[in-house]
Amino acid sequence: MPEFVLYGTPGWGSAIVEAQLDWYGLDYRYELVGDLFASSEAREKLRAHNPILQVPTLVLPDGNVMSESAAITLHLADLVHRTDLVPGPSARERADFLRWLVFLVANIYPTFTYADLPERFVKTAGASAGFRAEVDAYAQRLWRVVEEAAGAPHFLGERFSALDVYLAVMTRWRPKRRWFDAETPKIAAIVAHADREPKLAAMITRNFAPSQ
Repeated sequence: MPEFVLYGTPGWGSAIVEAQLDWYGLDYRYELVGDLFASSEAREKLRAHNPILQVPTLVLPDGNVMSESAAITLHLADLVHRTDLVPGPSARERADFLRWLVFLVANIYPTFTYADLPERFVKTAGASAGFRAEVDAYAQRLWRVVEEAAGAPHFLGERFSALDVYLAVMTRWRPKRRWFDAETPKIAAIVAHADREPKLAAMITRNFAPSQ
């Protein structure tokens, strides 16, 4: 199979798709984008493939472009005809998987979009700090909803899934691991287990410092 091309930035959301490409053993080339907030060069590099300038952006072997990590997650599972990261249509866990996959990307993920650099959205002088604080507080409320639904030892209970990959990456962002350890012990246990998964080791090493 011809290679995929993953446009990404270490530590950003592209790590979620990078982990899945590794997991399935798919041949891909990683194209470093850089800091899309700080670098006009990074933005221009990505613009031709993704006009809203977000990673992950994945160029498929046939040249088609995919964005949106949830869509990529479902497509890759279909492509390789495997159910180890995405429960199949008849699996008992399928409905919960789809619900919480969409919850993460539709509810929690946008809080980073808006609060990472609030000046993009809040133009009133002096208002951006308060806006970020409110968005971060809302994100923490959402994480507590996820905590209530979390199973053990993995999010779906006995079986590992792409949800554990999402959690392993997203809990390294605000409010970061210390908060999860203190406030969401079930999530903290899930990500501690995911961190020990050998198939995620390369992604973690490439994207995050040991202290993250």
